[in-house]
Amino acid sequence: MAETPYPPVSFDTHPSRYVHWGLDIEGAVATLTMRVQENRGMWPGYELKLNSYDLSVDLELADAVQRLRFEHPEVRAVVVTGGYDKIFCAGANIKMLASASHAFKVNFCKFTNETRTYIEDATARSGQTWIAALNGTASGGGYELAEACAEIYLIDDGNSAVSLPEVPLLGVLPGTGGLTRLTDKRKVRRDIADVFCTKAEGFKARDAVKHNVVDGSYSRSKWADGVKARSNAAVSAAVARPADARPVTLPEVGPEVDGDTWTYRFVSVKLDRSTRVASLELRGPAEPAAASSDADAGCWAIRFYRELDDALLRLRFNELDIGLLLLRTRGDPALVLAHDSALDAPGWFNTEVRAFQARVLRRLDNMAKTLFAIVEPGNCYAGSLAEILFSVDRSYMLADEDEVNSIVLSAASTGRFPMHNGQTRLQARFPGDEGARQIAEAAASRQKAIDAGTADDMGLVTFAPDAIDWDDEVRIAVEERCSLSPDALTGMEQNLRFGGAESMENKIFGRLTAWQNWIFQRPNAVGERGALKMFGAPERAIFDYRRT
Repeated sequence: MAETPYPPVSFDTHPSRYVHWGLDIEGAVATLTMRVQENRGMWPGYELKLNSYDLSVDLELADAVQRLRFEHPEVRAVVVTGGYDKIFCAGANIKMLASASHAFKVNFCKFTNETRTYIEDATARSGQTWIAALNGTASGGGYELAEACAEIYLIDDGNSAVSLPEVPLLGVLPGTGGLTRLTDKRKVRRDIADVFCTKAEGFKARDAVKHNVVDGSYSRSKWADGVKARSNAAVSAAVARPADARPVTLPEVGPEVDGDTWTYRFVSVKLDRSTRVASLELRGPAEPAAASSDADAGCWAIRFYRELDDALLRLRFNELDIGLLLLRTRGDPALVLAHDSALDAPGWFNTEVRAFQARVLRRLDNMAKTLFAIVEPGNCYAGSLAEILFSVDRSYMLADEDEVNSIVLSAASTGRFPMHNGQTRLQARFPGDEGARQIAEAAASRQKAIDAGTADDMGLVTFAPDAIDWDDEVRIAVEERCSLSPDALTGMEQNLRFGGAESMENKIFGRLTAWQNWIFQRPNAVGERGALKMFGAPERAIFDYRRT
């Protein structure tokens, strides 16, 4: 089966345009109902049967997660359920996966897992407890979606089950998030997890509860009342936001596209396809921060990060040949610091904005593209934007005696935004005992202008060439990087970006990059007689049984 070409993906949507999800809010409880429309997939050639999903379904879910946090501060419990009888979700659509390009499959898995971590973040940080109400069978990605929720309940109707059937049926892994959440989050024993992941039919209610694969079950006659009782209990236990919390509507942020140039209000992207490089200009705020009590989705602190997030997703899905992102900032460092400081004031909106900024920076960490930061006069690598310097693979800072060129650290750039592994980027940058000294030195330099020579001495940038060597050093670095194998670079970058401590999230994305990137290219999965290609056919898949 030939790989399917697909049109560029847009990440703008709105509940009024949802095709596959229904969002209903009653008091403090929101209900997200998955009712996938079979013939409304992202592209032709497959049907989304049995509530299976593709990227179009995931995009709406990601949008709903974000909007619930900002636009519905009254919500304290979110119930996710299926809109069809006896089926919750059959997982990712197999025919879509079988026909999609390798890169799309891996990026699809990555985006899906990022959305699930955002669900977990909403439960942990926003007081919105997510509850999976599995009104029928949940298999593969359907069960993985449930795993992202804080609680899982399965209907006990003698037929419905939960399963991760990817290994026996498809010759691939359950998104890697499914495996890791099973052991690290739900604390399922390894031997039981082994049985569960190789038993295609999965566990029905009794065994699922026994082995902690779900939290509970209700018979069909008690289903509605049971789910309502759990959501009410979650509402009672949640930390309520202020009664006068005002919803903040999130406008669309998509760019104006003119050929190879994308222009947002605070972000610009210029593609050079001949060199496979994208240059990103990240602009700081143009005006002082508003009063801390003003909740405004147009303020720089959220608008800029939403634009950067949109640009990163478009680069990930739509620009596969672009291998290197050159990141530059422009603006007034003092204004960046002022907007960062405005978020220090207490309030649910400020908390949500900081959490969103952290998620976007983690998306940047997770880009399967080389990241270089360029620090030139007129930059605003200050505060939260200075954190980008510690996210990239290399940074180049011009040391020019004739022009002022400095960076400024603050509390927002020395620990506010943890990575997937729970470490700060400074901790990941400076390991060991000597690293502790360097982190302390960086913290002691907060609010001070740090010039290129000092930044180089402190290890805050990779190189600080002078004006004579600047152009050649940056040009050669870019040319050399773009000449290397993208496969080798992706593996190297993911390993080096996430050294040291591990967390559940960091395991999910590290393993996804390595394992799925490999498995999705193996003939046992995607060959002409591989399990993905043969799914649903009368013939069995043919495996190469040699272990590697």
